[in-house]
Amino acid sequence: MPFITTDDGTEIFYKDWGPRDATPLVFHHGWPLSSDDWDNQMLFFLHKGYRVIAHDRRGHGRSTQTWQGNEMDTYAADVKALAAALDLKGAIHIGHSTGGGEVAHYVARAEPGRVAKAVLIGAVPPIMVQTPDNPEGLPMSVFDGFREALVANRAQFFLDIPTGPFFGFNREGAKVDQGVIHNWWRQGMMGGTKAHYDCIKAFSETDFTEDLKALDIPVLVMHGEDDQIVPIHDSAMKAIKLLKHGTLKVYPGLPHGMATTHADVINADLLAFIEG
Repeated sequence: MPFITTDDGTEIFYKDWGPRDATPLVFHHGWPLSSDDWDNQMLFFLHKGYRVIAHDRRGHGRSTQTWQGNEMDTYAADVKALAAALDLKGAIHIGHSTGGGEVAHYVARAEPGRVAKAVLIGAVPPIMVQTPDNPEGLPMSVFDGFREALVANRAQFFLDIPTGPFFGFNREGAKVDQGVIHNWWRQGMMGGTKAHYDCIKAFSETDFTEDLKALDIPVLVMHGEDDQIVPIHDSAMKAIKLLKHGTLKVYPGLPHGMATTHADVINADLLAFIEG
């Protein structure tokens, strides 16, 4: 399997499919998942003639189960190393949830010419946690609850999230897809507990405000109106105001995991932005 090795010896697993001279699309997964979460999008865009790339964040999936470096600066540095190793130019970076934060943090630091556009899907920026400067954020007790549940019984916690709010399967009349739930659990359990624990702080407490302000490329912000994981009012609605060249697309009634539950809709809008 393909890996790159970072300066601290961490092995980062990645997939790289498609013509090497095609426009590269780089997909960044959410917590606590892996690059497998993008299977639908990678196949869709591969068949459209694009080069598609996705990596397992350190501590997730098939990458090294790191006990340290599980924070946004290092995540961005890992992506920078991957982009250099693959010599990506004019790439379009697409991130979901925590991966959206990773995209913002990396692109703000990327070498000139490496990135052409970015997409944030149900993404965590500008900042999730409640602070004096972000009173609308989620209380720290929410994220402490995540940590407590992970320590107590990670396997059950990783069933509860996809069965409930992640895909909106807890909503009245929702069509529950057991395969989607099992696949979420499978991806989560592939990763390391310590890295997953640390990543809760990374996705909830990192302030991406300056990253968003620094982005001088077209950015598409896609967010489900019924996102129960990353509430839209404290994420997309604020992020769009910080972007120089941002476009906001809101999806009424769609959940956090809409790229899975409504892949056809999301893929079509991604394609229009990429080709626009």
